[in-house]
Amino acid sequence: MEFQDKTIICKDCGNEFVFTANEQAFYREKNLEHEPKRCKACRDKKKAERDNHSDNV
Repeated sequence: MEFQDKTIICKDCGNEFVFTANEQAFYREKNLEHEPKRCKACRDKKKAERDNHSDNV
């Protein structure tokens, strides 16, 4: 299957980001069914919040 870059709106910040053809191929290879809902910056921020929360528990 041939993938094409796809523009998505981040659900957190509302900015557009590109879900590249290579990223789509990676998701398919890993059997990930849903495309990302957050841009890289928001994903990193969310991950940092989770990591900080688990450190404080």
